[in-house]
Amino acid sequence: MLVTGVVVAVWVAPAAWARATSGARTTADEPHYLMTAISLAEDRSLDVSDERAAGRYRPFHEVGLPLQEETQTDGSRISPHDPLLPALLAVPVATGGWLAGKLTLALMAGGLAALLVWTAVRRFGVSLRVALVVVLASSTAAPLAMYGTQVYPELAAALAVTVAIAALTGPLGRGGLMTFGLAIVALPWLSVKYAPVAAALVVVALVGLVRGGDRRRAALLAGGLALAAAAFAVAHVAWYGGLTPYAAGAHFTAGELTVAGDPDVLGRAPRLLGLLVDRGFGLVAWAPVFLLVVPAVAALARRRPPGTAALLLPLTAGWLTATFVALTMHGWWWPGRQVVVVLPAAVLALAWWAANVPSVRLAVIVAGVVGALTFAWVVAEALAGRITLVVDFESTTAIWHRAIRPVLPDGRATPAGTTVLQILWLAVLAAAAALGWRSAAPTRASRPTRAVLAAEHGGV
Repeated sequence: MLVTGVVVAVWVAPAAWARATSGARTTADEPHYLMTAISLAEDRSLDVSDERAAGRYRPFHEVGLPLQEETQTDGSRISPHDPLLPALLAVPVATGGWLAGKLTLALMAGGLAALLVWTAVRRFGVSLRVALVVVLASSTAAPLAMYGTQVYPELAAALAVTVAIAALTGPLGRGGLMTFGLAIVALPWLSVKYAPVAAALVVVALVGLVRGGDRRRAALLAGGLALAAAAFAVAHVAWYGGLTPYAAGAHFTAGELTVAGDPDVLGRAPRLLGLLVDRGFGLVAWAPVFLLVVPAVAALARRRPPGTAALLLPLTAGWLTATFVALTMHGWWWPGRQVVVVLPAAVLALAWWAANVPSVRLAVIVAGVVGALTFAWVVAEALAGRITLVVDFESTTAIWHRAIRPVLPDGRATPAGTTVLQILWLAVLAAAAALGWRSAAPTRASRPTRAVLAAEHGGV
């Protein structure tokens, strides 16, 4: 675990020096998180009005910082973002500036990789060698590697989800229950958009406790989380003026729920596919290893080993949130942001599949190498000043990305042929899922005989 964590942290750290845009080291929400971290460290307050007036953002955002926060009646300005990430970065930013904040996230990326290895081995019976291969293949490629230095709550949320899965798939004693509860509580404090993923994990925990006959612990968990939800609501109304931080945003004058835009189920449905294979913002365009998650999930759904629900339910909740709730998939950020929170569940599913189907391990290795080299190539170009990590990253000359782009559907510009490519990729993914499903079929030797079944069921 230590070696894995160090390798991943060192691998992702150089991206901290890469520029987000030509006019800023950080952009979009990043400088606002950093400015709140400065305010928490120096003033013990979420009010960033004095930091904005003093231009405290200049070291990491040289140009004028767009206004996100609404001016309150008392003259204060509160950034419309949940406070846990700035709280985690407050001390590093106060002692080492924006760079220390980014490097703290790199350490967090290393911690996530280490915990994924532990969880795969100790909770899902994956051999250490296979766990290392799968976790390194996933953690050294974008988006996990990229968000190891970008100032967003995605990496911290992914770590919280992994902690919750590790606790949920082990014995939920007093310590396990407390660990699980803390991880769940942390998710909405990192961002309220993670609430559906947290709810999915809670459902799995409560159902498991009730089925196991431990109604007392189920009631204890439900009661504790209800109190935490009430505290969340009270604090947000007091600090932000609403149940979510978006109530303090200058852009949401029609109400905090307008952050999700107008409901458009049909219009957003193509994201179900695009989040994986979109030409610019899909996972596969940057890390082909995530293509293998499709057959892995199908195999997991068929075999249903212990812990299946703890992986598939939050993964589904996160993917549906990114599809139908998020305002956009093609945003002012690095691709994959909306699904980073549930990628640990995908990585663990892939680790389990690779452990049970040895023939896929070579594909994981090859895809992992391609993804890691693509990440390194992009970072090297950004450090050299040829591209930036947010504005023009798609102009990279990375071999994999340039090679795969022509056959991926473009959900942003939707040029002619997009629908055809979408249909073709649906067929490819369906075939991959069928392959995974078939790979999980019990072998002839493992199928119980009729006599054994009769004996197990009392001769019936």
